[in-house]
Amino acid sequence: MPDRDEVAAPDEAPHKKGPTRADFDAARHDIEDQVRATNEKINARTGRPLFVAILVGVALGAALLLSLLIIKELFMLFAAVLIIVSSFEFATALRAANRKVPRIPVVITAAAIVPASFYAINAGIGLTAEAGHLLVAAAGIVLISAWRLVSLVLPSKRATPSLVVRDLGAGAFVVLYVAFLGGFFVLLTSHEGGEWWTLAALITVVSVDTGAYASGLSFGKHPMAPSISPKKTWEGFAGSVAAAVLAGVLCALFMLQQPWWVGVILGLTIVVTATVGDLTESLIKRDLGTKDMSTWLPGHGGLLDRLDSALPSAAAAYALFIIFT
Repeated sequence: MPDRDEVAAPDEAPHKKGPTRADFDAARHDIEDQVRATNEKINARTGRPLFVAILVGVALGAALLLSLLIIKELFMLFAAVLIIVSSFEFATALRAANRKVPRIPVVITAAAIVPASFYAINAGIGLTAEAGHLLVAAAGIVLISAWRLVSLVLPSKRATPSLVVRDLGAGAFVVLYVAFLGGFFVLLTSHEGGEWWTLAALITVVSVDTGAYASGLSFGKHPMAPSISPKKTWEGFAGSVAAAVLAGVLCALFMLQQPWWVGVILGLTIVVTATVGDLTESLIKRDLGTKDMSTWLPGHGGLLDRLDSALPSAAAAYALFIIFT
């Protein structure tokens, strides 16, 4: 039998200590390290700080909704800012690549195409909005070309004939690619009920980008166009098709008051134009030797880097609006 003194009394049992502050700090540091490692993997895969990009995207989306659904004229102001800034940064990127595109006439053209596309039909000058849109784009190309030719009198602006022709082509491309294509959203919104088609098209464009990003990040293995955009995969494209069709059908049924098959057409059309626009932008930046058109939007690059999918989709959405309404 053990001695009574050798048996520990209940109140003398070893007391188990709870977690200390050091334990909590160590756990917190472990979680922070895991989150940081995850963010670094995502940022390395996407090439951008994801969290910042999401915040900027949400802010732009909120501004778009407020301007589009409250008063159409507010959307005109919003669209004018986007088109002007995007045209300016594109011209600046071209100049950095030794394409002498005059920025002042580019900005004038970008600023003029929005009111011309929206108000021409009500200006009492016998022009439709479509005619105003086209005429301002043509006049802008003439203005930019004339500006570049006149600048040849300055020694610093002189170049060989082949380089001058290249500059003229680059100036015309800025107008057609940014102002002319972007102006189709203005044209669309100017029509009665057109603001809902604009919103539906933009929702579908965002769905294309989101579906491609999520599917490509999770399953992407087979490059789609490695020489143009190495991070685009066929798996990502499949995800963009599914997301676009789903968004198109929902928008058609609940926003556009159209049958479901119109939504399928909308989704499939937008996924093609958005993908072409994205690849075109990648090809342009590869030719210019730059990653982004500018650094004005944290996590995104420039405005034009965010509008690349939307620009050709604007013309497609306008065509679908004319066909189905």
